[in-house]
Amino acid sequence: MFYIQENDKPTIVEKIIRKINVERNKIIIPINETTNEKVQEKLARKTIKLIKKSNSKKIIISKKIQNYESFIKILEKEDLKIVDGKWLYKMLIPEITDYILEKENLKKEETSIHILVNNETDIAIQNIKKFSTEFKAITIITNHIDKFKRIEEKIYNELGINITVMNNKKKGLSRAKIIINYDFPKELINQYNINEKAIIVNIQGKLKINKKRYDGKIIQGYEIIDNTENEYDIENEKFYTREFYESTFYYEQPYKYVREKIEKDKIKIKELYLQNGSY
Repeated sequence: MFYIQENDKPTIVEKIIRKINVERNKIIIPINETTNEKVQEKLARKTIKLIKKSNSKKIIISKKIQNYESFIKILEKEDLKIVDGKWLYKMLIPEITDYILEKENLKKEETSIHILVNNETDIAIQNIKKFSTEFKAITIITNHIDKFKRIEEKIYNELGINITVMNNKKKGLSRAKIIINYDFPKELINQYNINEKAIIVNIQGKLKINKKRYDGKIIQGYEIIDNTENEYDIENEKFYTREFYESTFYYEQPYKYVREKIEKDKIKIKELYLQNGSY
């Protein structure tokens, strides 16, 4: 695995020739907020060549470099495994909701969760099952009513718990306090009447609610506290801990195994990221 980070103090020569340094598994790039798009793209292509010389295609990118869109776009076009925390985001929805409940001084047994989901993924279904045993009520908002009605029936048969499956754009989210968006694009979400104070945990891309009176919180990302003895041979402060931790998994590992490891490792949410600021 390679760690890609910025060169904080490049020499004049390194700046001019755009020299990329390699130190063991670190690729150090002369890039900053003043680097224009064309230079970012050239640096990305040089970085790809260096990675392709190795057997490893797995990479973690520093916090700063993640903000350089032109550089990232070139990398994303290649057959590389970019560890970005998005897979772990879905797995950590239980911890994220716990964090929100604590911040908002809410109790699970008194709180309802609304889930926006169209794709019948194992992670989404397993989290729905978990939530159904813990929260006051679970409402699934979906365009695929028949598919999720079968899941509703399965949960009732297995656990004896009722959940609600619906797709009412006027009433479905009008009283929602906490909304988990698995895969609704922003264009679809904005077709719904959303509670103006709702907290939306948004896993799908970037989201903006067009409703003028909406004054809730949109969670766009997260950071974790890793109290395990995992050792990351890198300058930790330059990278997100969430990505270090995600890199310890294979994405094909079963939900049950991943959840057991997360709970065993006592992974906690450090903070949640809003569009402007943190929470």
